[in-house]
Amino acid sequence: MTDAIVIAHRGASGYLPEHTLAAKALAHGLGADFLEQDVVASRDAELVVLHDLHLDEVTDVAQRFPGRQRSDGRHYVVDFDLTELRTLTVFERRRPGSVEARFPRRFPVATGCGRVVTLEEELQLIQGLNKSTGRRVGIYPEIKHPRWHFEHGIDLAQLLITRLATFGYTGFDEAAYLQCFEANELKRARNELGCQLKMIQLVGTEPEYAELLTPDGLRRVAAYANGLGPHHTQLLQNEPSGPKKTPLATWAAEAGLQLHPYTFRADELPAYVDSLEEWLETFMLEVGVQGVFCDHPDIAVRVRNTLASRSRPR
Repeated sequence: MTDAIVIAHRGASGYLPEHTLAAKALAHGLGADFLEQDVVASRDAELVVLHDLHLDEVTDVAQRFPGRQRSDGRHYVVDFDLTELRTLTVFERRRPGSVEARFPRRFPVATGCGRVVTLEEELQLIQGLNKSTGRRVGIYPEIKHPRWHFEHGIDLAQLLITRLATFGYTGFDEAAYLQCFEANELKRARNELGCQLKMIQLVGTEPEYAELLTPDGLRRVAAYANGLGPHHTQLLQNEPSGPKKTPLATWAAEAGLQLHPYTFRADELPAYVDSLEEWLETFMLEVGVQGVFCDHPDIAVRVRNTLASRSRPR
């Protein structure tokens, strides 16, 4: 698809620490069509934008709050109030249990860059930038680990849908997608909570998703969702003879589902390509996806626009 949407994965996370306001503002300026929000809740049920349930890989929580870790050594978001979370400094992602950067060529891992952001603050930023630039950049929030939150007395989906509605994100035509890995929770959001936003069923490579990734399973997904968010290897696998398409793209199209695979990174290329540009072009042209999650949204926008210009009649 030469008109595939570009979803800034955790913002412009290839250039600035993920889920900071700086990363989201940069992604907006680099031309992304949608900005992703991973949403988790604090102890006082405030919604914050963080990828993990714990804080250790992206903040200075261990230094700020010694002794507050659980038995596994991690500091969990749900164990802190928003007031406490606001005191933390956010850094480039580190390897688990290490001070080394997950991606060494990115923003300096020892340099702080902002703080933990609430969903409300991020939505205000995006809508403000849309007003000042005249663009209509959308949002792409994820209900993160809803079962975990239920176990801690928090209905994350309900809180998220309610907060989105206060910012005007209520209908199918809004520039918004709601995503989740848990199928039952996405169905609940649609059928019980009455959410009318476009929805994406995220899937991983774990065996638990196998029943969804069949023609019958995808037809069931299409009853409540508008698209599928698979890992890129579920669409294109590296064989000894070269990359080979799986049947998933065909089955998804037959079910009427969009495909928004994750995650495309310049510093984590598969063996069958030499550049992020080549990788993205392969998925947009040969696989035919309708969107891509990318850490480097400027590159994805450039590839998409170049492909679109080639296809226009002269």
